[in-house]
Amino acid sequence: MTRVAILISGGGSNMLRLVQAMHDGGFATPVLVASNDLQAAGLAKAAAHGVATAAVDHRSFGRDRAAFEAQLLQPILAAKPDVLCLAGFMRVLTPDFVRQFEGRMLNIHPSLLPKYPGLHTHQRALDAGDAQAGCSVHEVTAELDAGPILGQAVVPVLPGDTAETLAARVLIQEHLLYPQVLRRFVAGDRTPLMLEGSA
Repeated sequence: MTRVAILISGGGSNMLRLVQAMHDGGFATPVLVASNDLQAAGLAKAAAHGVATAAVDHRSFGRDRAAFEAQLLQPILAAKPDVLCLAGFMRVLTPDFVRQFEGRMLNIHPSLLPKYPGLHTHQRALDAGDAQAGCSVHEVTAELDAGPILGQAVVPVLPGDTAETLAARVLIQEHLLYPQVLRRFVAGDRTPLMLEGSA
């Protein structure tokens, strides 16, 4: 059975969908949920679903990303994951970290990549006057939000949308897209999946 570790920074709503999909579908086993924030609400949610957790506070390492990652790697490597999923993990990982999981690390990003890598994606889509927004699941590479796209879900931008209302609708699609992409990825299918989200 494919072993999956998940990295989070906050409430872990995408992580929960992945864990539930793995438990329900039996296509993989969640072996660890780890966070860069000791207080991340998602840690308790993961534990409630019987998944082991770990946390390493990035703030205690200052600007030394390599030292933080070395500490974070310990519980990850101990869990022996086959796949590493980033689910709202808000730290940029160094190329050295990414290389260790090359070809088996996924991320979900709240834009239709290659548009709007990085932060403030919904506001940037609104500012650009885009008719559509959405989310993407991609392989993680050393270049931020630039790896091969494995799936996307499209959400229409509605009149009067704010960054908050758009984000809420995109999040619904994230919860649908990520588990489907992970299931396909585990089965060896890296053909991009396209979902059309409703308003």
